Amino acid sequence: MSPTLTDASPVANSPVANDSLAVLERTRSTAETFGIPLAVLAELTHRCPLQCPYCSNPIELDRANSELTTDEWKKVLSELAEIGVLQIHFSGGEPTARKDIVELVQHASDVGLYTNLITSAVLLSRDKLEALADAGLCHVQISFQGNEPVVADRVGGYRGGHAKKLDVARWTRELDMPLTVNAVMHRQNLHQLADIIQMAVDLDADRLEVANVQYYGWALKNRAALMPTIEQIDDTTRIVDEARIRLKGILDIDFVVPDYYALRPKKCMGGWGRQFFNISPAGKVLPCHAAETITGLDFESVRSNHSIAWIWQNSEAFNRYRGTGWMPEPCQSCEFKEVDFGGCRCQAFALTGDAGNTDPACTFSPRHEEIFKLAEIESSEGADRFLYRNFRGGTLEDDPHGR
Repeated sequence: MSPTLTDASPVANSPVANDSLAVLERTRSTAETFGIPLAVLAELTHRCPLQCPYCSNPIELDRANSELTTDEWKKVLSELAEIGVLQIHFSGGEPTARKDIVELVQHASDVGLYTNLITSAVLLSRDKLEALADAGLCHVQISFQGNEPVVADRVGGYRGGHAKKLDVARWTRELDMPLTVNAVMHRQNLHQLADIIQMAVDLDADRLEVANVQYYGWALKNRAALMPTIEQIDDTTRIVDEARIRLKGILDIDFVVPDYYALRPKKCMGGWGRQFFNISPAGKVLPCHAAETITGLDFESVRSNHSIAWIWQNSEAFNRYRGTGWMPEPCQSCEFKEVDFGGCRCQAFALTGDAGNTDPACTFSPRHEEIFKLAEIESSEGADRFLYRNFRGGTLEDDPHGR
């Protein structure tokens, strides 16, 4: 049995004991301050029929034989509901590549979770979508790469994909499920933004995400072909502002200026380990979707002996960049440090080699001017060839578990 540590104990005043007490206090503080987030992103698989050049999944994808089984995912979903999570967002890869997707949605509904399907839509049939609706699916989010097939199918690397997305979007509304259009924007499709907004209206979408590409993971390899010009960003801002006024009460539009042109960093995922977490296909619990791009961090798994609640509160990876104590200058003395919580750690790592550095999207970063100039140069050079992402972690047919 370990000795009891008291203020009067010489052991309690030793450096090791002080460190231990600090860890215990941090654990209590973490639980009280952050609690359990409302939403979790469940990446069911990295398998995907598309080859998007802006893919934000890790360079090394989880193979099909490492994916959580149906029963493991059900256990995870039950545990999430028990600890207070309200929303589960099924994603991938392409989540409908899993043969058990209807079963998982049904279980999530049974334990009281609000369910959202984040999908490319190209594998869905009307019957499968209707089965998902009957299982309790609450919301559908479909990614679009343009407003017409020539651009959209080229970007996604999937012939006939755009037409299928339109079909699934219409079926979604016919089945009376809310619809979000996720428009992934970059230099080679921003000229279609006004038409994409109209497409979202015509599809009777509730919400449109004007989602500018984030440059980490595979997308970093295609940055020169994707980076928008400053003129495009100015036009985008004007088009979105006008559409928000014109379509008020008809379509909600979310838009964030691309990081390389921003003056202030985003409050990425609500802050590291504050409001959200992600579970990878193989069961790793991550502070954000792209956290595995940061080398040197070890992430706990739902297959370990620890509960998800313990991982959220106590794991070193979650606590590394939580709050503000980790911040260097100029972040530490910045008046915005509890507004943006230092911005994106994955971007800081991708651009500076150290996830603890100031996010270069911030004007106070010593690297900000450098990345702004880089964006201007790359966007003006006009590179248009994509390095497509070919899935190497398995195909839709090689899942050994038959999911």
